[in-house]
Amino acid sequence: MSGCEGYNAIAFVYDRLNAEIDYSAWADFVERCFDRYLSARPSLVLDLACGTGSMTLALAQRGYDMIGVDGSADMLSVAYTRAAELPHSVLFLLQDMRSFELYGTVGAVTCCLDSVNYLLREQDVRDCFACVHNYLDPDGIFLFDVNTPYKFEHIYSDLAYVLEDDVPDGDGTEHTHAVYCGWQNHYDEQSGICDFDLSLFEENEDGNYTRADEHQQERCYDRATLERMLTDCGFEVLGVFGDYRFSEPTATTPRWYIAARCKK
Repeated sequence: MSGCEGYNAIAFVYDRLNAEIDYSAWADFVERCFDRYLSARPSLVLDLACGTGSMTLALAQRGYDMIGVDGSADMLSVAYTRAAELPHSVLFLLQDMRSFELYGTVGAVTCCLDSVNYLLREQDVRDCFACVHNYLDPDGIFLFDVNTPYKFEHIYSDLAYVLEDDVPDGDGTEHTHAVYCGWQNHYDEQSGICDFDLSLFEENEDGNYTRADEHQQERCYDRATLERMLTDCGFEVLGVFGDYRFSEPTATTPRWYIAARCKK
């Protein structure tokens, strides 16, 4: 997902490169959080940093009125096209996750796929949390996830990855073409920032490849810092979990799923 910038080069293949994400199972977890922490399921939900709209559409298909906010026009273009197949409309807004504006409050906010890690300063995170708090109903719920210090240190680190897939040609046929994505990481433990250099190679009709490069950054935040910022912005931390089963995180948990209640 994208927060304040980016994914211009890989927006159209983003979902194929993240095909391992089970958004149906994730949406099940979101609904279990609704049932656990709210007196009734919300009718209106904001999906913040919605990217190509995978969670937005997963929840919309379950009957929720959805708003999707993202900072990338390219990602929203993909989301808008995907949403056109739904029987009811989804409102998509091109806005920064640190300073977005809505027409009113919502009952719940989701923010998926480590979008908060893309906020590189604590003040950026505070601005985002404060904005979420402003547009949540009293006692509304904020659900988000972050990559853990373990993931930054051991899975990102200074490692390199190659992602490969075949994607549709977009001409309405079953024809596909190859896409390769090379991904080089560099993690600075002192700053907590990991740099990602991505190179995308897309196959053309003549068999040659077009290259596009993109640079992204994420920052590592420890659990105590995140909980402190949530509390400072008016939230009650309800739980930090290691998976969709509400398990307690371990030292090797790669992703934290965080639930917080808006206190007003």
